[in-house]
This record gives sequence, structure tokens and C-alpha cells, in this order.
Amino acid sequence: MPQLSLASLQSLLLYLTALFGAFLVALWVGLVFWTYRDLRARTTDRLSPIVAAVTTAILGPAGVVLYLLLRPRATLEETYQQALEEESLLTGIEAHLSCPGCGTRALPDWQLCPVCHTRLRKACGHCGKMLDLTWKVCPFCAAPAPGARPDSPAPAMGALE
Repeated sequence: MPQLSLASLQSLLLYLTALFGAFLVALWVGLVFWTYRDLRARTTDRLSPIVAAVTTAILGPAGVVLYLLLRPRATLEETYQQALEEESLLTGIEAHLSCPGCGTRALPDWQLCPVCHTRLRKACGHCGKMLDLTWKVCPFCAAPAPGARPDSPAPAMGALE
């Protein structure tokens, strides 16, 4: 087995130290870029990611820990998806008609509640589509709704002078 000289051991130790130092520098630079990109995905502010990256560059791992404590919880994409889910749920809830008398769920084409016989909708006399009780004109065929009192009609678009 060949003997390692003191000079070769020092040279090997120098190379390992340089390699470890290069790894630490690459890790530090990677943390700075990660901080910048992560905060850019979490806010629309242009200055915050730069400040966070500079803080990470100055403080190193302590800056990353500080950033992890202070950063927004959700990304902009997660916030957008959550808003879409909430809107979808609200639309689904609002789409179901319920009887004002007993609270039973009713289908959109029902005129009466089958449980308490409360009037839910009325049929258009012209096209037969279901109308809300408060509507004065059928939105499908523009005929006056049954039982609607003739108020002063709004002027037609071309009638304005």
C-alpha cells in the first residue's frame, strides 16, 4: 500500500475543503433564488420578493427561516382555486329552489310545492316556460307575465330621440 505523504494529504484536504465551500455557496445562492421565486408565486407585489431574496442573501439560512415564518400561507394559484371552489359551491346552493313555505327543495319547473301547495312559479301564457312570481315580463318571449299589472313600459331602444 502506497504511503501518503503529508503534502498529498494537505492537497486532498484542500480540495475537499474547496468542494465543500463550493457546495455551501451553491446552497446559499439556491436559497436566495428559491426565496425569490417562492414569494413571487405568493404575492403580486414586485418589491417583496426582492427584499426577501436580499434578506436571505445577507442572513443566509437564518434569512430563510425568517422568510418561512413571515411568508403568506397560500400561493396565488391556491387562493384562486379556493375562490373558484367557494363560488362553485355558492352557485350550486343558489341554483336549488326551495319552497318559502316549508323549505322543501323544489325543481325549477314546479309551479306548486308538492308538500304545502305554496305557489312557487307561474307559467307564461305565451310560451309556457316557468316564470318567477315577481317577473312582469317573460324573458324568453317578451310577453307580459300572467297577472302582471301593465305599468308604464320602458321606451324601446330605437324610440329615444
